[in-house]
Amino acid sequence: MPPTRSGVHADRYINRELSWLDFNSRVLELAEDESAPLLERVKFLAIFAGNLDEFYMVRIAGLKRRQSTGLTVRSPDGLTIREQLARVTERTRDLVHRHADVFAKDITPGLEEAGIRIVHWDELAEAETTRLREYFRDQVFPVLTPLAVDPAHPFPYISGLSLNLAVRVRDPDTDAPRFARLKVPNNVPRFVQVGPGDSHATFLPLEDLIAAHLPALFPGLDVIDHHLFRVTRNADLEVEEDRDEDLLQALERELARRRFGPAVRLEVAEPMDPDVLQVLISELEVDASDVVHVPGLLDLASLWELYGLDRPELKDEPFVPATHPRLSEGETPKSVFATLREGDVLVHHPYHSFATSVQRFIEQAAADPNVLAIKQTLYRTSGDSPIVNALIDAAQAGKQVVVLVEIKARFDEEANISWARSLERAGCHVVYGLVGLKTHCKTALVVRRESGVIRRYCHIGTGNYNPKTARLYEDLGILTADPRVGADLTDLFNTLTGYSRQTTYRRLMVAPHGVRPGLVEKIRREARNARDGRPAGIRIKVNSLVDEEMIDALYEASAAGVPVELLIRGICSLRPGVPGLSENVRVRSIVGRFLEHSRAMWFAGGGEGEWWIGSADLMHRNLDRRVEVLLRVCDDTAQRQLQHIFDAAMADGVRCWELGVDGAWTRTGEHDYQAALMAAAVDHAG
Repeated sequence: MPPTRSGVHADRYINRELSWLDFNSRVLELAEDESAPLLERVKFLAIFAGNLDEFYMVRIAGLKRRQSTGLTVRSPDGLTIREQLARVTERTRDLVHRHADVFAKDITPGLEEAGIRIVHWDELAEAETTRLREYFRDQVFPVLTPLAVDPAHPFPYISGLSLNLAVRVRDPDTDAPRFARLKVPNNVPRFVQVGPGDSHATFLPLEDLIAAHLPALFPGLDVIDHHLFRVTRNADLEVEEDRDEDLLQALERELARRRFGPAVRLEVAEPMDPDVLQVLISELEVDASDVVHVPGLLDLASLWELYGLDRPELKDEPFVPATHPRLSEGETPKSVFATLREGDVLVHHPYHSFATSVQRFIEQAAADPNVLAIKQTLYRTSGDSPIVNALIDAAQAGKQVVVLVEIKARFDEEANISWARSLERAGCHVVYGLVGLKTHCKTALVVRRESGVIRRYCHIGTGNYNPKTARLYEDLGILTADPRVGADLTDLFNTLTGYSRQTTYRRLMVAPHGVRPGLVEKIRREARNARDGRPAGIRIKVNSLVDEEMIDALYEASAAGVPVELLIRGICSLRPGVPGLSENVRVRSIVGRFLEHSRAMWFAGGGEGEWWIGSADLMHRNLDRRVEVLLRVCDDTAQRQLQHIFDAAMADGVRCWELGVDGAWTRTGEHDYQAALMAAAVDHAG
């Protein structure tokens, strides 16, 4: 890749949309891995499908919206929107067929060997069809609504991600064809159990059951054929934030609009009659290039139903997170406050239990009569949230409770609005963040009176306050009584809840003002150190690396001789290994049982290394349009833990994917990094 005349390398960025598809391809490779337990492979098929749905609902929808403006916009790698969409379409087509193939040719036979069968109606015995006819009559037929399409009945609205049958019928008196749409209900199990429940289960897809009973839905007409289809709609909210308008009302109005977003993808089951397909393309106002022909079953995200079967021998062995050794004495929990007065605690989820660390911190604060106030940010949490319940208990006990609920958290908007109202009813002070910004940081501050002195206890993490995802997502967090961190969080909450314009902090970098310039300066400092012959090095672990200014700073550091190690789970727009540009950069991705979600960064600092953890990925939105927090980790033990985590992830032989100069990811290694961390957590707890 030669430099241009200006000295800037052409093609130095990898397209972010194609890089995301590469990430989902890595998820698919886990489904293809024959060494994995069968239902774990089914799980990864479902994750792949759900990921792709969200990609179209947000990223592709955004590209199409920009395309509709008529402006000529190029991505940082030089592609027009039309070129990006064309490449995404081609790549998606390949992935969808790969996805369908592994399910049909590998997973399905494996399930059958394990006694789990997915059958079609014509494969059933008479006794089975008799039972299912009764089930259809009692459980399914009452919720079905056939919708005719003719001059008196306009084409119906098709909700996003719903399964639908396009049905053609004929009037036997006039021989005239008719067209109808039938929605497959989403409040009935997608896979209908054919026989009594046991370890040997046979399932019929719900759409097959409905199709077998179409004559009952169109009595007096002849059913010609039926075809399954599914629509993906733009679900990316654009809330017009006005300082004079209630943000809650504006968001609720936009949520009502979202379900009517324009269609961005039409999935159809193969084969589909060309005339029916043309009707759908025309009525849904999509382009032929937006059509994805899917062999086999549509919507494999529904395979979560099969993963839920009670077949432990077909899944990973259960893992019970360990209590951090400093937070208990044998089986007896310790006071989190007493522990933190002795020093910081770095928790690494899911290896360390969220329930006995972060959750216990908030619960103990809520119950402690010496605690005066609790302040916390909530971005996403679980349906039955012990964190929210503890905050409610604290408010009802008379403590000052301030909660910043980010009601613009994508796809969690309605749940967060509900939580916000519950907290308000309990007497909590609830705020919704800053106009124009999402509050994405993960912070909690507890103010406690001790012998007439006020002491502050803090938690700053990389993941949400969600006990459910804390068992599935890999995240880091610091629990600390460091007064400098407490003072920083006090200033931060004053900014979030009041009119403070604080931009500088003692132990924090806070976006949108401090993270970008802070990180760029640290990267450039490493370049200066390398040129001066001082110790230099950079290690970064994030979900995504997209921001061009960050990438260019890392290129400059590499060119100066700084060794750069990047652990990027998802999108990486940096191209490593380019002579004269990035030959000192190494990029690795780990995708496994747990979702690698933590963000951590290390800078050699001329021999005085420093570690940072926090909520920010290296993307434009995180650096410029969100409130994000990075915390400098000063505790020696915590620093050694972080170094051990990174050393283990970057060690030779670890099962991972390495990014090449050509932009391709290559799977390598056999050592399961996450399994080693699980074993170590159990050993340390014991």
